Amino acid sequence: MIRLAATVVRETFSESVSRVAYKGERIALERYGKTIAGLVSAEDLELLEALEDRVDLAAARKALREPGRRNWTKVKAELGL
Repeated sequence: MIRLAATVVRETFSESVSRVAYKGERIALERYGKTIAGLVSAEDLELLEALEDRVDLAAARKALREPGRRNWTKVKAELGL
C-alpha cells in the first residue's frame, strides 16, 4: 500500500484514481502522519462490502440463537400491530 499526504492526492487526484483503478494500487491518505482515509478500487470496495455483509449476517444469526429472545409475532400482537 502506498501512503501519500492528502494534499498530494488532492493535487494529483486524477493520476491517483488511475493508479487505483487500472493498476490495482491502494493508497492510504495521511494527514499529519496519520492515516485518515483510503483510496481503493471498485473491486476492493465490493469485497469489503461482501465481508461486512458476512459479519452482519453472522451477528444476526447469533442474536437469533440467544436465549430469552422474544417471538416477533407475539411482540407485534402485544403492540397491536
